Amino acid sequence: MYYPSNIEHKIDFSVIREELNRRCSSSLGSEQVEAMQMETDYEAVSHKLLLTDQMRLAQADPMLTFPRGDIHDMREAISRIRIEGLFLDEEELDALRKTLAYAAELEAFFGTLDEGRYACLKELGTVGNPGALGQMVKAIDRILDRYGRLADHASPELARIRREMVNLQGSVGRTLASILRQAKADGFVDADAAPTIREGRLVIPVSPGYKRKVGGIVHDESATGKTVYIEPQQVVEANNHIRELEGAERRERVRILTEITGQLRPQTEAILESQRMLAQVDFLNAKVSLAETLHAIRPELVNEPLLEWSEARHPVLWLHYAPQGKSVVPLSIRLNADSNKILVISGPNAGGKSVCLKTVALLQYMLQCGLLVPVAEQSRAGLFDQLMIDIGDEQSIQDELSTYSSHLRNMRAFLRQADERTLILIDEMGTGTEPLIGGAIAEAILSELVQKGVFGIITTHYTNLKHFAEQTPGVVNGAMLYDRGAMQPLFQLSIGQAGSSFAIEIARQTGLGESVIKHAIDLVGEEHIDYDKQLQDIARDKRYWERKRQSIRQKEKELETRVAEYEERLAGVKKEKKEILEEARQQAQDLLQQSNATIERTIREIKEAKADKQKTKAARAKVEKMKEKVADKKPAATKSTQALETKIPKVMRDFSELRKLSKTMAQAPETKSNISVRSTVRQRTLTFERTLDLRGMRIDEATEKLIAYMDDALMVGAGEVTILHGTGTGALKQLTRDYLNSLNRQRRKRGQVALEFGDGDVNHGGAGLTVVQL
Repeated sequence: MYYPSNIEHKIDFSVIREELNRRCSSSLGSEQVEAMQMETDYEAVSHKLLLTDQMRLAQADPMLTFPRGDIHDMREAISRIRIEGLFLDEEELDALRKTLAYAAELEAFFGTLDEGRYACLKELGTVGNPGALGQMVKAIDRILDRYGRLADHASPELARIRREMVNLQGSVGRTLASILRQAKADGFVDADAAPTIREGRLVIPVSPGYKRKVGGIVHDESATGKTVYIEPQQVVEANNHIRELEGAERRERVRILTEITGQLRPQTEAILESQRMLAQVDFLNAKVSLAETLHAIRPELVNEPLLEWSEARHPVLWLHYAPQGKSVVPLSIRLNADSNKILVISGPNAGGKSVCLKTVALLQYMLQCGLLVPVAEQSRAGLFDQLMIDIGDEQSIQDELSTYSSHLRNMRAFLRQADERTLILIDEMGTGTEPLIGGAIAEAILSELVQKGVFGIITTHYTNLKHFAEQTPGVVNGAMLYDRGAMQPLFQLSIGQAGSSFAIEIARQTGLGESVIKHAIDLVGEEHIDYDKQLQDIARDKRYWERKRQSIRQKEKELETRVAEYEERLAGVKKEKKEILEEARQQAQDLLQQSNATIERTIREIKEAKADKQKTKAARAKVEKMKEKVADKKPAATKSTQALETKIPKVMRDFSELRKLSKTMAQAPETKSNISVRSTVRQRTLTFERTLDLRGMRIDEATEKLIAYMDDALMVGAGEVTILHGTGTGALKQLTRDYLNSLNRQRRKRGQVALEFGDGDVNHGGAGLTVVQL
């Protein structure tokens, strides 16, 4: 169930229907688009999503060639021929041939698909009577030519009639040409006149004054009366015969078409079944086409109310911006039964709150209609039994309802009908009446909805609703981020803290007088302004630390890659070392065996020579030669070892860098993290500058530089630092003081000593710089 009845228009789902209709190639698919509706049954939704995803995969599979063909809606024609005696004309028969041929091709294609990967598509291709579609196509092909007309060979009688007609028409044409030449020569007709057809008969154009000269039957005259069309007497009989042959051809055509229709009539159920299959295929093709355009996927579907979307994008905005080369800022959002069932989003006007709400509504509606949605792969989605929205101005003159009354009517419906399987989306809750009571009523309604256990997303500017979300289990704050430096929305959703409306900043940007702004601040009180500033500071710091975290993750990833690379190299070096040592050992063993053999032979030769000086001398020479060989082998092994050592980097330590450790540090276990931190602190201490120059920077650039600089200053214990911002417009000085104030607020909360700061010495820059005592 959904509420209200015009929900599709309010969340722009009507645009999605139009896109799908535009991508359908037949009325069969378009009817499926119009019949599409939100489902709540898990099995039904799961099957539709899986079927669409399998169609997408099959069309993208490089190993498959998905068939393409014509789809025509033949249901009315097929229903008509159920009556005996009625038949399909040539145009209908040709459309049926093309449609059945495509259906047969699809049936064959689906039949070849892998059962495990494409089970749903395989089931879709089963039309009941295998082979029947192909047989009907062959039967039609026997009587139609490639242009969709009855072929001459459809029957012997048809061939004879057409042959005789051609001969007669040729004879009539030659006779008319002869008569026309003579008439031109006599001046009865114009020189550029040519035979034409009137009432199905060949005639020649003649001036009215010469019609009796030509002789024949007048069939027509021109609008001006200056030309009459005469059938010469010589071809009247031949034309009569041609008309008789035309009648005979029509009768033969009807007979042939009636006969082929009679052959098709028993197969009407198979034809209608193929039409149902083609309607599904056309619809699926449209859904896949839209999914490809939106980069949409099938998220993990669970059978419970759940919403865990990562990088979700508004489909209609995507369709609008993509042709312009623009991108849609994605949002990540999570609603579950364990921790946060209701999200309260706050932030500035035009900051994206309503777009966020519509994105959630539209994607959930699309999902439960069986459409793939533009989210990241890790997204998970559940199903809701009811989807209820209160978006936009529902003022009704006819019902005598104001905007606020309309909102209250919607709230009444929510409170009556909503339950724990309901998703409620409310835009600008409580607005339209006096703010104090409107905020109170909104909080009371929100409290009731929490008691009912509903899931929901609510946008608001009311501070009391932000406090309610902070204090109520199951309700969480969210903020649409805003770049205070550039004074423009970022359209990014951050969950975990409330957002600021930036009313003062936006008022200044629009040029509202400072006296008016100061008066407004006095009226609302500094406490409220401080709260708003704290929200801004939290948002700013969160963005800064998020960028820091991303930078650290990137560096860690690079470090992991480098470590893996060196480990791989080290493993290679160890392997090579082992191989070299094994080779050297083998060489030594071979050398030893050769030496032993040489010595043994030498001893044997000396014994056999019985002290023969000449032979003894020769034997000794052999031993000396072997010694030289051994000496040559030793340097080779040494060289291999040296070559190996050059591949292992040597780590050199500079003893001047050594520092004495404290007892605590000496006893602390060494970890990669400790070493990395000490190295970072030491490096920053050595390179730290005690002056930061912000002059000439943009606000956003200066903000980032200031946060990073103070972070480093506190880390290295700088003592005193100077921030150069100049006088100028005072914006950079105001930025510096605002940030230092917010830093002190955080330090006081943690029980730390606040930083002291103020203008510099008058002789050294004065108000153009800020000196900070850490």
